[in-house]
Order: sequence, then structure tokens, then C-alpha cells
Amino acid sequence: MHKIAAGLERAFATHGFAEPSVEDLRDAAGVSLRTLYKYAPSRADMVLAALEHRHGRYLSHLFDELPDAPEAALDALLDRVGTWMATETSHGCLFHGAVAAEPGNERLRGVLSRHNAEVARRAADATGLAGRETELLVIMEGLTQAWALHRDAAVECAKRLGMSLRKQDA
Repeated sequence: MHKIAAGLERAFATHGFAEPSVEDLRDAAGVSLRTLYKYAPSRADMVLAALEHRHGRYLSHLFDELPDAPEAALDALLDRVGTWMATETSHGCLFHGAVAAEPGNERLRGVLSRHNAEVARRAADATGLAGRETELLVIMEGLTQAWALHRDAAVECAKRLGMSLRKQDA
């Protein structure tokens, strides 16, 4: 399933959610159509599998081996968001793209909500800003939106906003 989910993630990240045919998704997953449908019986299940895979990779990228010092963790975390944007998201946030492609799908909205909640909680824990999950999420989500136009300047602005949170709590 890991191989299938990784292939589906790559296909949706590269081509969006509307363009790839089931045959394209099968090819990206590197399995037969029968095997693909065994593990992901519908296109909606394929999207969910891709998002779950992306979620794990994103959490690992952001939080593995962060510095222990909360201030250093905050800077590293925001740098890592910038790196993710530079290397992984040529078409923007995959989670938001999935919801935009199917705005009425409650399962997709639930996956996005859970993803954001876990990122915010872990960011707050890592940076010593417990209770400031919403503010951290707004900073991180804002960074993902602003990165395409402002790149490194967006990362630096996000760091300043993060530091202002720390100063408010001091």
C-alpha cells in the first residue's frame, strides 16, 4: 500500500486531481488495475491514500530531529516549510487542492482539518507555544500561500511573526 500511495501522491501532486485518468494513476502506482482497486476501491479512496501518505511525509519533514531549544525549533520549522514549498509543492498545497477540487466532500475536509490540527499541535509543542496553535497554523499556512510569490522573504516574515508570538507570551 505504501508504494501505491506514494505513486498516487506523485500523480496528484504533478497533475492535480481532475487530469489523471485511472490508467494514469495505475501507472503512477506501478501496479495492475486489479491491485490498485483492491487497495483503493474508488477514486476518492485513491485521493485519500495519497493525502495520508503526504501527511506522513510532511510531518516527518517538519518535525524529525528539530532542535530542542524552542526558539531554534521555531526557526527550523519555518525554514522546513520553505524547503517543502521549494521541493514538493509546485502546484500548491495538495490538501487544499483536493478540497478545492471537491469542496462538498466531507471526508476530504476532515482529512484537511485533521492534518492542520496535528501540524499545529506538534508545532506548538516543539516551539514551546502551547495554546497558540491557531496562530502558528495561520503563520504556517500563510507561509505556504505567500511562498510562491515571495519565497525566502516569506520565510523571514513568518519567522518574525513567530517571534512576535514568543514575545507576547514572555
